[in-house]
Amino acid sequence: MAIHVLRQVQIVPASIEACWAFFSDPRNLPQITPPELDFRVLRSLPSEIHPGLMIEYRVRPLFGFSVTWLTEITHVRPCEYFADEQRVGPYRLWHHEHYFRRLADGRTEVRDLVHYVLPFSPWADWVHPWLVKPKLAKVFGFREQAIREIFRESESV
Repeated sequence: MAIHVLRQVQIVPASIEACWAFFSDPRNLPQITPPELDFRVLRSLPSEIHPGLMIEYRVRPLFGFSVTWLTEITHVRPCEYFADEQRVGPYRLWHHEHYFRRLADGRTEVRDLVHYVLPFSPWADWVHPWLVKPKLAKVFGFREQAIREIFRESESV
């Protein structure tokens, strides 16, 4: 069984408070998810995450098959860090850490660290390089572009 790792860093032209306000509001998830995933939240959500929050949604990760994904927010340190873990979904394991760091110029570094294990591992690991890894790169690439548009360079920090 392989534990795969995804890392992404983005510099956002906004204050850490503005970044936190956006990322800690789970109702913003559809804005940063590619439309082809057909992301649908299944129950109402609060305006801010907290440890123990369960987020249930439907998504079409591969080949148009719809799956339920249940995520739990496990750790929260406001304006610094939060983590979510899949409880039900397409992966055997999904642990996503989100880090926020204030930069000297007032911008914010947003860093993601994801550890995941594919279902049916170790047999499914052979599809990782040509199917799963590129799909996740596309999803996180879309997210990066969406965040860039939401926090335009012209905004004050």
